[in-house]
Amino acid sequence: MKLILLAAAAAAVAPTASDAPISPDRLSDSVRVLASDAFEGRAPGSAGEAQTIDWLIARFKALGLEPGGPNGSWTQPVPLVRTELGEGRAAVAFGSGTAMPLVQGRDLYVSTVQPVAQVRIPDAPMVFVGYGVSAPERGWDDFKGVDLKGKVAVFLVNDPDFEAAAGEPVAGRFGGRRMTYYGRWTYKFEEAARRGAVAALIVHDTAGAGYGWETVTAPRGENFDIAGSTGRVPLQGWLSGEAAATLFARAGQDLPALRRQARRADFRPVALGDARFSTDLPVRTSRIESRNFLARLPGSERPDEVVMYGAHWDAYGRAADGTIRPGANDDALGVAGLLEIARAFKAAPAPRRSVVFGVWTAEERGLLGSEAYAARPVYPAAKTVANITLDILQTAGPARDVMLVGQGQNELEQDLAAAARVQGRTVTPEALPERGLFYRADHFSLAKRGVPTLLFMAISGAPDLVQGGRPAGDAWLKSYMVCYHQACDAWRADWDLRGAAADVTLAYQVGRGLAISARWPRWNAGSEFQAVRRESQAAR
Repeated sequence: MKLILLAAAAAAVAPTASDAPISPDRLSDSVRVLASDAFEGRAPGSAGEAQTIDWLIARFKALGLEPGGPNGSWTQPVPLVRTELGEGRAAVAFGSGTAMPLVQGRDLYVSTVQPVAQVRIPDAPMVFVGYGVSAPERGWDDFKGVDLKGKVAVFLVNDPDFEAAAGEPVAGRFGGRRMTYYGRWTYKFEEAARRGAVAALIVHDTAGAGYGWETVTAPRGENFDIAGSTGRVPLQGWLSGEAAATLFARAGQDLPALRRQARRADFRPVALGDARFSTDLPVRTSRIESRNFLARLPGSERPDEVVMYGAHWDAYGRAADGTIRPGANDDALGVAGLLEIARAFKAAPAPRRSVVFGVWTAEERGLLGSEAYAARPVYPAAKTVANITLDILQTAGPARDVMLVGQGQNELEQDLAAAARVQGRTVTPEALPERGLFYRADHFSLAKRGVPTLLFMAISGAPDLVQGGRPAGDAWLKSYMVCYHQACDAWRADWDLRGAAADVTLAYQVGRGLAISARWPRWNAGSEFQAVRRESQAAR
């Protein structure tokens, strides 16, 4: 039966004579415009947003697509609250009468998503909660009923088995090197809020986080949330590894020893002695009316069934010092890919199902645009066949493989493998599963609602480049990560986008195979998203 399904998938995604080629030159041209200074880094609520939305409307309308938003519009409103911490005081005091000042950007990086004028925390006790995981289904509880109300929760990043050696009881309990959602900083902040903590601080280490300190500090005190959201911790952020080691030592604790203890199921939270955390930080708060962009190609037979493509239009905008972070690869190149896919669909026979292109706001602020859409969908999740997301493509030329993020989740992986074989390529599971990339892109907002997803994200591992193999791919990856979320993620005339075009072609072919069929791809047994999809079975 599995072989029959694979054969059917291969037939569904095989290219036809009417398939429009994905053009590397057009990809480059679109990125050159979107990542130009005229778009000011495409920050939500900025003049750059208005220009971006106008550009998207003009481009998709020119391709012959229709508005896909609510009430026949091109956009979906996403009201956001923007906060920015000003200069203030943060420190840890000890019973000896000494204090440890914490410098924002050097020792810690904190922000708030609460629309308040001041974050004032006076002398809050600090509690180390290990990895901060409460997972009854895995027999794991780091909290053991300890009351966190009014306290500062200090977490380790990633999962309890991330650093486990072979033979340790925890090894493999959370997927080994593959991060689960329990390892993401978003989960830890959510758990701190649920338990009444006044602040949540995560000890940074590059291996566990999947990125360096410069990426942590990239938002520069700025944060966003969907307006009206509740259940947020008053102050959230990170301690640098160096500052954490000093703080723990001054509190009479051995951080390396506590790391080892936190890998045991019998771990209990540890009070950091007489350490007391205090802040007095002013907050500038504003409300922003941002927008998601939605375009639609109606299906000829089952227009209420939707194959959705996604990317995010936002980047980090213009900083106070005038620096623009243009987000050329992350994710102007993904948006360019959506335009090429829309062009390919228009050049081919009409799909039986509708195809929708969602270009989301505020991804860089925590997947907020896609989350706002998923909470108030224009197209019900139950009738959304799949979501295929483009978020960072490689710019180093043709590759023998394509990277798969989140291996083992759903049947779209089989479709991807079949499409890759048509190109003479293979599928390589992500080489850096500890980065938790499956939980760090906009598709995740749809996956949580049960929609099967497929993510194209080139930073999940070094591509096997036709010229230079895996070593050349590793060199490209390391070079790009230096520019990740930085000003140097800019358009370059010397990009070789043939590999990116091949990946966009795969995304098109997988989606087209679904759009011209009646098949509903399924989550695999054991996926955390299988149950919610099953609940909506009757609607399909």
